[in-house]
Amino acid sequence: MQTDPTDRHILRLLQADASKPMAQIAAATGTSPGACWRRVERLTAAGVIRGHRISIDMRALGFDVQVFLRITLDKTAANAFDTFIAEAQRIPNVQSIETLLGRVDIRMDVVARDLAHYQEVYTTRILALPHIADVEALMLVSELKNSEALAI
Repeated sequence: MQTDPTDRHILRLLQADASKPMAQIAAATGTSPGACWRRVERLTAAGVIRGHRISIDMRALGFDVQVFLRITLDKTAANAFDTFIAEAQRIPNVQSIETLLGRVDIRMDVVARDLAHYQEVYTTRILALPHIADVEALMLVSELKNSEALAI
């Protein structure tokens, strides 16, 4: 889809604060609220805008531990990826699952209330997943930058 500078300005404003009223976005981009709304609708229909979200501070809800797992699968089993992913998606503490090319097959983000809770999730849920050949755990110490915003 082709976008123009006004579309990209609207997208930057929505990335910064998707709850901003359309009238404010229109004023900031020099468009009328109706024209701005139509642009947002067009961007949504084209799949450029995939949704609106809220951001929750996991630590404010008592989840103080975040671990990134790098998992290598035993690929000798038929459908190892599909079976593993289907089971991993059922674990509520797994925040994301990504497949990779290279030495590591899967990257997963796991959150837990504390180390004891993480150990419980790891031993009872993660290690019970099928087709795991190797797991490397990397515990988050500090987050220096986390942005889903695209530089547009």
